[in-house]
Parts: sequence; structure tokens; C-alpha cells
Amino acid sequence: MKLKKTLFVLTLMISASSMYAQDDTGLGPLITDRPDATESPNTVPVGFVQFETGAFFTREENSGLTTESTTFNTMLVRYGILDNMELRLGWNFTETRFSLNDMELEDVLSGLDPLLLGAKVAIAQENGLLPDIGLIGHVFLPFTAGRDYKPEYTGVDFRFSFGHTLSERSSLSYNLGAQWGGDSPEAEYVYTIAYGYAITDAFGAYVELYGELPEDSGPNHLWDAGITYLVNDDLQLDATIGSGIRSDQELLISAGLSYRLDLRNKK
Repeated sequence: MKLKKTLFVLTLMISASSMYAQDDTGLGPLITDRPDATESPNTVPVGFVQFETGAFFTREENSGLTTESTTFNTMLVRYGILDNMELRLGWNFTETRFSLNDMELEDVLSGLDPLLLGAKVAIAQENGLLPDIGLIGHVFLPFTAGRDYKPEYTGVDFRFSFGHTLSERSSLSYNLGAQWGGDSPEAEYVYTIAYGYAITDAFGAYVELYGELPEDSGPNHLWDAGITYLVNDDLQLDATIGSGIRSDQELLISAGLSYRLDLRNKK
């Protein structure tokens, strides 16, 4: 039932997306940080704001305990303030349910995740073997979270993002970084690598490997794959499916949209 509810929410989001469609800005297609875990090294143009939102469902199982989480709004707002810098703000609403040996438990967690504040800086543009390079950093504020999702520690993360053009229709992107906070003070080193291919001018596809390497516990390795559809240069829809390789995650399913607005000379 939870999965059906999630798919219903995603359908409503995509059906409503046409209200956000804008005239093309002349900047070319928007470059997004969703739907994959790999962040792009590119920033939003100065004076533009980009909204990237969606919903996703995950199911994990460990020793008979099944955890199902539905995030209904994965909103990330990106605003270009310099030619090579953007500000970032994100906030999610999540619901988590549990079952033990297929018996659903009464405990249900629901509420806002910690607010994300951060920035991205474009360091270098692609030049031959030198890739596009960006640096991204965030802080996650515990006092902004709902009671059920308030972590013990303030979260901090950073990652370097790299992008290579392989051909006119294909690209390779990857991230390397680390994160701290949440309910554990230990550092987790993170990695991602994604291959993207433009099937047509509107449809794209990708496949990705990603994971975390905690200091004091075993690594988590996962994969996902998805498609994107460019409605116009300023509006993109996406859908993703994935699972764990060495992880408790059994299923990931996600869909969403990204849209770009021109705020220059707006009153």
C-alpha cells in the first residue's frame, strides 16, 4: 500500500509539472543534481533559481526487520549568485514504517529531515583530459528537523565533483568526498560514478554505482539506473530504480522534476 501511495504522489507531481514550464532561456538545457546520487560540477547561472524536487521509496531488510521509508518532497533549491557559485537549500519530509517477520509494527516515524544549507563552486572547466571540477559543501541543522528525525549531531559534508565528455551523446561523472554527523560522530567517505547517455535530444539514460565507507563499520555499495525527459530547456522529468550490492537496501524507486526560473530584473 505504501508503494502505491508513493506512485500516486509521483503521478500527481508529474501531472502538475506543466504549470512550471517556462519559455527557453537561451542558455541551453538545464543541468541538474538529480535523479542520481552524483552531483554535477556545474552551477546554476547568475540570477537563475533552479528547483529540483521529487519523491522516493526505499525498502531495507536486516535480520527480519523491514524498514520502508517514503520521502514525499526532496526539494533542493539552487540559486546562482556568481558566475561560478551557487547557494543551496534543501528540506525533505519523510515517513518510515517497520515490520518484523512480515508483521507490521505500530511505530511510525514522520516529519521533516534536517534543513540543508550549502554552496557549490565551479573550480575548472573541461579542457582535454582535464574534467569539469566542482566543490560542494553542506551543513545539516538538527534543530530544524522534526522530533522523529532530529539527529544527535550537526551534519557536515563535502565532495569534489568531476565530469568528462566522452562523446557527443555520452558522459562520465564521479564524486569523491566525506560526511560527518547524524547519529554518529565517525566520518563516512563517499563515492559515486555515473555514466550518462543521450538517447535522443529529449530522452536520456544513466547507470550509477555509489556508496559509503564508514571509518568504524562495513562499507555500503549500491547501484541505480534511470531515465530523464527534457520537456524544454528549463523543465526536466526523471525516474529511477535501484538496489543494494552490499547494503541492507532491497529497493529504491524515485521520480521527480527539475525546473529553472529566470529571476533577473524581476520585481
